[in-house]
Amino acid sequence: MTKVHAYAAQAATTPLAPFDITRRELRPGDVQIDILYCGVCHSDLHTARNEWKGTIYPVVPGHEILGKVLNIGKDVKNFKVGEVVTVGCMVDSCGTCGSCKENLEQYCEAGAIFTYNGRDKYDQSVTYGGYSTQIVVDQKFVLHVPKEFKESDFPGVAPLLCAGITTYSPLRHWKVGKGSVVGVVGLGGLGHMAIKLAHAMGAHVKLFTTSAGKIQDGKKLGADEVVISKNADELKKHANTLDFMIDTVSVSHNLDPFVELLKRDGTLCLVGAPPTPHPSPNITQLVFKRRKIGGSLIGGIKETQEMLDFCAKNQITCDIEMIPIQKINEAYERMLKSDVKYRFVIDMKSLH
Repeated sequence: MTKVHAYAAQAATTPLAPFDITRRELRPGDVQIDILYCGVCHSDLHTARNEWKGTIYPVVPGHEILGKVLNIGKDVKNFKVGEVVTVGCMVDSCGTCGSCKENLEQYCEAGAIFTYNGRDKYDQSVTYGGYSTQIVVDQKFVLHVPKEFKESDFPGVAPLLCAGITTYSPLRHWKVGKGSVVGVVGLGGLGHMAIKLAHAMGAHVKLFTTSAGKIQDGKKLGADEVVISKNADELKKHANTLDFMIDTVSVSHNLDPFVELLKRDGTLCLVGAPPTPHPSPNITQLVFKRRKIGGSLIGGIKETQEMLDFCAKNQITCDIEMIPIQKINEAYERMLKSDVKYRFVIDMKSLH
């Protein structure tokens, strides 16, 4: 057992603060990782403040982890001490259900074991995330950092493990590629990655944002058009033009204006998870054009490695702002105001 420094929330209403945790002894298939960088996801805030209910306190958030291998269990063959690796939103799954056998561990029928606020399937201990100096993870849930990424890229690689795969997986599932017309709702941590990835896949990308201040940024990131979504007349000009739309907004909002933008057989995919439900959509809009509203959750381990390789090949990383762990509570408040371009990343040297 190894005692390591971390930051934890002790209750929904208390700020995150220093907290020492114990990491388990290595099992034969385990990888022990010295965490260098950890991205800050809106899910961290939702969980720390119990907005999705079910938070087990104390909670140590963080599921966008990049670090160096410190030690390996005796059965580990694919990772070496000193190698730079990443860990995302999951640290285990049942491995035997239909979804796991299809490399879709995120949809594990027994329930995927998440990097934090989950329970280890062997000893039922609570999982603690990446706001810590070290983590121990089963090798099946550790990913290789492609060699094309330089050391200076590493802080921007860490958030690919959530913001990247959360947008890559639906774009791949709905077969976005050359000739596709794709809409992206919202320009935040997820939205900026959706634009970069869809653009790299060859799609014509339209960004829908409520903020005129984001027009220039949207175009710089790869959007071909930027539409101010609170302007109803502007939106109407884009009716029936989209093959696929990814909605990254994590607050409750009316989906009907966006459904109208889809072509016949188009899909609106929700990846933002608001704490309160969206208003019920207008069914007629779906029925008369055979449109669909769907959802998507991260990606399996195989697909996450594929995403990392795709990003390395296309020189894609997240746009980030680095912070010390001591500024995490301030970062949460700024994240609520969308005052970050576009992902906070914690430099874990600040916790040693």
